Amino acid sequence: MSTGADQALVAEELTLSWDGQTLVTRDVSLEVATGQVVCMVGKSGCGKTTILHALAGLTTPMSGRVLLHGKDITGVPGHVSYMLQKDLLLPHLTIMDNACLPLVIAGESKEAARAKAAPLFERFGLSGTERSWPSQLSGGMRQRAAFMRTYLMGNDVVLLDEPFSALDAITRGEMRSWYCEMSRELGLASVVITHDVDEAALMADRIYVLVGAPSAGVPTEVGSVIDVERRDVTDFSVTDEFLAAKRAILAGLNS
Repeated sequence: MSTGADQALVAEELTLSWDGQTLVTRDVSLEVATGQVVCMVGKSGCGKTTILHALAGLTTPMSGRVLLHGKDITGVPGHVSYMLQKDLLLPHLTIMDNACLPLVIAGESKEAARAKAAPLFERFGLSGTERSWPSQLSGGMRQRAAFMRTYLMGNDVVLLDEPFSALDAITRGEMRSWYCEMSRELGLASVVITHDVDEAALMADRIYVLVGAPSAGVPTEVGSVIDVERRDVTDFSVTDEFLAAKRAILAGLNS
């Protein structure tokens, strides 16, 4: 395992519990580099969200630690950005003011926050929506707005919990491709959790396959780690590399 010096985010041997006694995970380790998308894939109830909470500092592990650019941030929130499954845009605020919320909460004036956010609308494919209400946007556009708000939190590590699962199939595919492109362009380190095997194979540079059933008394562990070889192709989903990654994930889940 890396020391964290050459990685944006490193988790070292995290053992987590719901109540201090019942183990959810045992010795889970992972790492993600700047510009990289890492997926954690596992069956529902295996503890993916619990691990994400530990990476975000929202829970403290029984043992193990979390390093951000080599600094120990175990159990300390506020160092990474966290995007949930739902966009959680506030219906009474315009898209501009929804995007600006992290800056305003941090103490900036609305005028200063809007000035910082304004140039990003074109970059995030949201030009012309600044004065729109969330109810006027499609699901994909709302997710882009939510991601821009997440980006404005100012952290270079982003955790995403099933971020595209509420979208229709076509929009979901478009958003996966868009997010990966934006993440690399912005130099972010991204950790995405999913139970969708295709999504993991399509999005990730590295995939951690989680196995275990905490509810049955079997703590979750990393069963296998898959590095995905990519080519600069329009449709990665029809390449041999994609099929190889998908087979490896399925083999790991069923081992």
